[in-house]
Amino acid sequence: MTDKEELEIAVKALDSKKAEKITALKVKDLTILANYFVIASATSTTQVKALADAVEYHLEQAGVSPKSVEGVQSRNWIVLDYVDVIVHVFTEEAREFYQLEHLWADGEKVDVSEMLK
Repeated sequence: MTDKEELEIAVKALDSKKAEKITALKVKDLTILANYFVIASATSTTQVKALADAVEYHLEQAGVSPKSVEGVQSRNWIVLDYVDVIVHVFTEEAREFYQLEHLWADGEKVDVSEMLK
């Protein structure tokens, strides 16, 4: 499976559970951490968990398991590391605090609207 396919599955999974402000950044040329970052907001800590679970479920169905999952206890931010794609799910407050879009502003924005059709 390609990193682009993983990205699309993650974005669709987030959208299926009503994630807000889904953003994808291509960071392949900026870091060795991953090729893409996906960032999404949740309206509650319960939704943070539900969104992360949806991503994990849908990628698992496609035969892809996360290398690691962090933040499950805090529930304000869960990060799922799929090596080429890293998915960050935040409460809105945590997203504003960490400002990953600002931190990775040199990353190329990916148009996720095409993935949601």
